[in-house]
Amino acid sequence: MQGGSVTFERRKRGPDVWCFRWREAGPDGRRIHRRIVLGTADKLRSIASARKTVVGLRHEINLNNIRTRKESITLADLSRHYRQLELADRNLRISYSTKKAYAGYLEKWIDPRCGEYRLLDVRAVEVESWLKSLNRAAGTRSKIRNVMSLLFNHGRRHELCDRNPIQWVRQSAKRRATPDILTRDEVLGLLTNLRFRERTLVLLAVTTGLRRSELFALKWKDVDFQTKQIYVTRSIVQNVVGICKTESSQKPVPAHDDLVEALREWHGQRRINRRRAGCSQVR
Repeated sequence: MQGGSVTFERRKRGPDVWCFRWREAGPDGRRIHRRIVLGTADKLRSIASARKTVVGLRHEINLNNIRTRKESITLADLSRHYRQLELADRNLRISYSTKKAYAGYLEKWIDPRCGEYRLLDVRAVEVESWLKSLNRAAGTRSKIRNVMSLLFNHGRRHELCDRNPIQWVRQSAKRRATPDILTRDEVLGLLTNLRFRERTLVLLAVTTGLRRSELFALKWKDVDFQTKQIYVTRSIVQNVVGICKTESSQKPVPAHDDLVEALREWHGQRRINRRRAGCSQVR
């Protein structure tokens, strides 16, 4: 993958300019030096601003460079290309938690085991056998398989490969054990043994079914006491606020009467405490 370099060049005539230089293989296999002017020093006032203009250009250069050696592309090449385009911070189409999960499967499982394979050499039967050998839950093996499939679909979309052998890999996601779901009496017993704030939080989680990341990101302005609805507009993972995991997650969630009353009481107590804190500061 091309990294290239950003350089500042002075001109005898006209304004100084920022340039991007890189090398690529020519038709005869020899390395060719390339150079393109990014902009004048008046418009790009620092190397940081010049480097920002290179992001899309570098991806296009690497894309063309990979296409010229299509038959020798490895899974590691495809993985790097996927991360640069799809898992970058600027891509808001994928949530932060999903990016972290995909990057984790690539770094821990896929790249170390299959990174050196050429895309043409990846076989469905071999991948299926490898997944079976992993001492991991079926759900984990299924996610590894799905991320590998995403890689190949990414390659097909960018014309880096012509097939997706992972579509023929059989891998069940069946759980080893049945989830332990709390009964109504167990939930009531839990609620009666909690303090008011903790009881309200548990009631919020139980009655709405929101993900932890969505619960942590809720604000009072998201609660509509009149219509008895909660608007889920964001999530927070590892202190990073971002979009919800899926589009369906952003639909308003109805709030039970008991939950509305508990939230209303909690909100009222919070306002009283804030007034008291303000009075003590004035004194």
